[in-house]
Amino acid sequence: MTETRRPPFRETGAQPDDHAEQPEHDEELRYQFPGDKRHDVGTSISSSAMVRRLPELIRRSLALAWHADRRSTLLLLLAQAASGVFGALALYATTGTLAALLRPGPVTGHLRAAAPSLTLLTVSAALRAALGIAVTTLSGRVGPRVNRDADLALIEAGCSAELAAYDQPAYNESWEAADRGAATTPDLLASAQDVIAATVSLAAAAGVLTTLNPWLLPFLLLGSVPAGLAAVRTARIHYLATITTNDERAALRIYRWHLIDKQRADQVRSDQVLPFMMRKYRAAEARIVAVTDRAGTEAARVSLLAALATGAGAALMWGALLYLVSTGRIGLAAAGSATFALRTAASSVQGMVGNGARLYRMGLYLDDYFDFLDSAGGHRITRGEIVPDPPGTIEVTALTYAYPGEQQEAALRGIDLTLHQGEVVALIGQNGSGKSTLLKLLSGLYLPQDGGGQITWDGVPIAQLEADALFRQVARVPQEFARWPLPAHENVHLGRHAGGDPVRAVEAAAALTGFDEVVTRLRSGWRTLLAQGWQGGAELSGGGWQRAAVARAFYRTARQPGLLILDEPTSDLDPRAEHRILHALRTLAPGRITLLVTHNLANAKLADRVVVMDRGRIVQTGTWDELAGTEGLFRELLDLQTDRTVPAPRTAP
Repeated sequence: MTETRRPPFRETGAQPDDHAEQPEHDEELRYQFPGDKRHDVGTSISSSAMVRRLPELIRRSLALAWHADRRSTLLLLLAQAASGVFGALALYATTGTLAALLRPGPVTGHLRAAAPSLTLLTVSAALRAALGIAVTTLSGRVGPRVNRDADLALIEAGCSAELAAYDQPAYNESWEAADRGAATTPDLLASAQDVIAATVSLAAAAGVLTTLNPWLLPFLLLGSVPAGLAAVRTARIHYLATITTNDERAALRIYRWHLIDKQRADQVRSDQVLPFMMRKYRAAEARIVAVTDRAGTEAARVSLLAALATGAGAALMWGALLYLVSTGRIGLAAAGSATFALRTAASSVQGMVGNGARLYRMGLYLDDYFDFLDSAGGHRITRGEIVPDPPGTIEVTALTYAYPGEQQEAALRGIDLTLHQGEVVALIGQNGSGKSTLLKLLSGLYLPQDGGGQITWDGVPIAQLEADALFRQVARVPQEFARWPLPAHENVHLGRHAGGDPVRAVEAAAALTGFDEVVTRLRSGWRTLLAQGWQGGAELSGGGWQRAAVARAFYRTARQPGLLILDEPTSDLDPRAEHRILHALRTLAPGRITLLVTHNLANAKLADRVVVMDRGRIVQTGTWDELAGTEGLFRELLDLQTDRTVPAPRTAP
């Protein structure tokens, strides 16, 4: 049987093999997934859709503002309504002023007759200006509060999603879209305010025109319809351009983060990776520019046609006014007032249309935001309501687990395992054998997949346990532990205080790991901010941070969690610190299930049982002595770890 082999790796830019059946390309960062509804939504943008949506979007915008700051929102609405009233009064006062000034008679008489109207006009203008300042001030108060509430709600929703969601491209894309929606909330409110203000101003101007001559009203449409259609069309163009470049924008953020992150700064320099990564950055940026340039050109073409049509409509409108004046259907004073009213109305219509289209486009992003809040991107934690006690037995039956991706084999395959309270179990295996995945499943961070077996705590399937109550029973030290930008003591307790004196509980946990010795060398002791790069902040060594992470888990044991998990808890530690932590682990073992992952096989001696994994399966189980004396993977790894034979140097020919 002929073996099918992959074509050899070829650098980007190399000449392809003419005889290759299928060209290969490097995979790129992609969030998009089949059936993305946003493209369908973008293509469905229309004038009728915008008209139908605007009232709901204004309601939503005001609801967000009301929730953020009721008093300021109420005052804002009152100020806008009052501004519209004074705007109408100013137009009526203009009519009275012109009528008084244009009638026959001496100038002094004209001025006396116009005085009341002039006074009303002056007072209205002054009050409207003052109300404009009030609107600006109140908007400046409400906008940031709306953005703050939206951001907090988004963070809470993201943290309420199942951990497995992060492995799904659809979830990541939904988060990006929701984050963009949250960022638009201040602009959404501003656009809603502008639409309301334009509507009030238009109503005032239309009322004045109706009293002067109702035939002037239809001519407003001639100047507004083309602008409205163009605004909708350009909104669709820009929205589609944005969602088309979602992948590239996300890639730019990731590239940028990797290049400027302190944790990678040394490798950026020593590996001289900047030119290579900047080529990728510029390539992604060039794709965004190409799409946005095409969108900009198309939008400009649409806007130009609309401007020509709007100009023609304006010419007809002013021609109609001249006709009414020349035929005596409207007086000069009324014509002057109509001129001001028409200019106000035309400006208001354009404001309604432009801001309405902008509001509609941002409303599409807001839909993404609210969709994510409703379901956490379709992955909200929804489990049972059973509150577990510390587990006496954890049973794993026929457990299989696979991460998304067609090219990946299952991380776990047919796992059967029983864990008992008071037992220390060491998980041993090569990289990629499934140890960390199994730990996440045992701790409830992942749930068994449909048809992939089950995990029970004292006979209850883990999916039926209330999530927060389950997590309260778990203390973990993951491989990639968090380095929180918090003071040293907060890095241990993380806001959860055990019974009794919390200070003593933190110090006791730190003493078990040696973290207390690290803290004594800090400038402000336990109150030292562990965030280098910030004023007064300090940085710990890798071993110092690992001691803090283990102390964090040991602190949680003071609250009696039933499951203690340590995944490579001493990988960065010296032998003395390592011995100290392993001794503490053994001391804490009674009353809970303890799992230890380590590549230092000597550390597994403290375990009551050793479980050996290989490519997602359990291949050996027994005590350390039993496995060390038996042929198998454990013995092979042990021999490799103890073999430090140095090859003989090559002799020169």
